[in-house]
Amino acid sequence: MAHIDYYFSLLSPFTYLASEGFAGIAQKHGASVRYKPFDILTMFDRIGAPRPAERSEARKVYRMQELKRFAAQSGKPMKFQPAFWPTNVAPASYAVIAAQEAGGGDLDGLVFDLLKAVWEEDRDIADDAVITVALKDNSFDPMLSMTGMLKGAEIYAKNLEEGLKAGVFGAPFFIVTDTDERFWGQDRLDMLDAHLGTL
Repeated sequence: MAHIDYYFSLLSPFTYLASEGFAGIAQKHGASVRYKPFDILTMFDRIGAPRPAERSEARKVYRMQELKRFAAQSGKPMKFQPAFWPTNVAPASYAVIAAQEAGGGDLDGLVFDLLKAVWEEDRDIADDAVITVALKDNSFDPMLSMTGMLKGAEIYAKNLEEGLKAGVFGAPFFIVTDTDERFWGQDRLDMLDAHLGTL
């Protein structure tokens, strides 16, 4: 059985576009997945890449055109300028980590609901009420947003360091650890699917 380290940020619109498709591919191949949310803005700083707000105007225009094309291709509804972006994604990321550690619920569903809150529903995932509803709706203890905070913060920081060491430079980023094959972006899911089919 293949294993995938899935590095992502709840701030990333491309993670939103990839989320459901990736979950389906992993299930199709029986791959185990380790969800590894990380601080993408700090990663940009560490690798010397400009944050989205600091990029050239030409790149900002192109990014928006790409988002609209990919959203249309996927058929997914999307707010291209969400009301709460950027926001503090640390608390929601801690909750994802705590849910993964606890087990027993739908982790894929939790991650997608948090992404959907940002990119479809104009809700603030820094709001504890939004986080606890997502946990509850996916069969996790809603108190994980509080009880898992310290462990979540520790692993969240660790994910960034491990991602940098593994060569991660954006999100979503998928590493098939069995082969060290790396796939960056929602537009590489077909390639990931094909690679898993060879294992």
